[in-house]
Amino acid sequence: MLIDGKLVEAEGGSVFDNINPTTEESLGQVANGSASDMANAVAAARNAFDNTSWATDTELRKRCLDQLQAALESEQEELRQELVAEVGAPIALTYGPHLDAPLKHAITWPREMIDKFEWSRSLGPADALGWGMQTERVVWKEPKGVVGAIVPWNFPAELTLTKLGPILAMGNTCVLKPAPDTPFNATRIGRLIAEKTEIPPGVVNVVPSRDHAVGEVLTRSPDVDMIAFTGSTATGRRIMEAAASTIKDVFLELGGKSALVVLDDAPLEEVLATAAMACIHGGQACAQASRLLVPRNKYDEAVEICKTSFENWKYGDPSVFENMQGPQINQTQQQRIIGLFDSAREQGATTVFGGGIPAHLEKGFFVEPTLFANVTNDMRIAQEEVFGPVLCVIAHDGDDDAVRIANDSTYGLSGGIHSGDLDRALAVARRIRTGTLSVNGGIWYGADAPFGGYKSSGIGRQCGIEGLEIFTETKLVGWPV
Repeated sequence: MLIDGKLVEAEGGSVFDNINPTTEESLGQVANGSASDMANAVAAARNAFDNTSWATDTELRKRCLDQLQAALESEQEELRQELVAEVGAPIALTYGPHLDAPLKHAITWPREMIDKFEWSRSLGPADALGWGMQTERVVWKEPKGVVGAIVPWNFPAELTLTKLGPILAMGNTCVLKPAPDTPFNATRIGRLIAEKTEIPPGVVNVVPSRDHAVGEVLTRSPDVDMIAFTGSTATGRRIMEAAASTIKDVFLELGGKSALVVLDDAPLEEVLATAAMACIHGGQACAQASRLLVPRNKYDEAVEICKTSFENWKYGDPSVFENMQGPQINQTQQQRIIGLFDSAREQGATTVFGGGIPAHLEKGFFVEPTLFANVTNDMRIAQEEVFGPVLCVIAHDGDDDAVRIANDSTYGLSGGIHSGDLDRALAVARRIRTGTLSVNGGIWYGADAPFGGYKSSGIGRQCGIEGLEIFTETKLVGWPV
């Protein structure tokens, strides 16, 4: 663990095994932080924020972020292999969203924004009370304080870096709790901070733990000013409830049940030729579209095109470059997904492809890439976040009906629209209540792009200007002209 600038063992030397989901074997052991360890980390972060120059010294922050970037790049290949091993991430994806893409911008863009961010703005003089006193009013943006960052297992390096960059650039200190299933990338980052940067002790603390309850120290501590969490909606609710006890801010990026809407003028063959991409990384992506909405009069054709895509889909050992789908993260997730597949069939869905555990893979928590037809939007498989390799084909009766189905969800994180008419696609996009949308295959992702959701998909935005502002407090000051 990294606590107060030191690399330390957990209380009592407690450790737990980090399991490779492909081989089901231990990759090694990691410190199993306790509630007491977490409390020590919080105290260190509080002291670093209150009693060092980190919050005010922008030159120090820029220099330290440059050092962190260089340190990460120096062990980029080790991080890559680590992600394949502990996450089951397809190695091809580490050259994109799992590692190389966030490593290029997640630290560097917030660092550049330290000098560009509007830390102060004038509202101009005013006689606000009508007493004849002209007052100059200025809005200041200041660091939030101590941020508890809780990261999930599906894209752990990406999500850790896209939290650390803005948190640190804005002058905050933090305590990072990685997911129990994927701790090694976070402890590596902690070691790099300790060994290769001038980041002051306590500014960043890393506390892995097998016990999810250890995270409650962060959510309930009065010394923590904010929680930044990415994960399930159920856990997000518990965090929000716990954070209410100390009235702390929360950023929550939660689940999704995104819809890919294909309008009747879209080139069907072109759009659906890659339908099996719904199974990329085992479907373990919150923004992944798992509902495919196609025109009813083209439904059978659409299902056949999708089936061909699934038949040609490659999955298995994530270290093989051609395999874009590896295992699920653990056996619990694997069995939960199979249970949802069984429920879909019980409710009347038809299995077009897959639907079970692959017989040819003797080891690993794998699930077959699965295509369901005859799905209606009221089925569990269409309403619950599966987080598995599945695509459900749902018929719609035109633009209005497609919008209705897309919005008929407790979630509102992402989605996509395809049309031969860009203006028509954009008009539909305005009516779908999600935080992000891809139109005709456009990619919205980036360190400068605000990401988050509507409804049960969360509160706030990560990345972009909005993702910097959430890690600041707003102070208004006034003085006589």
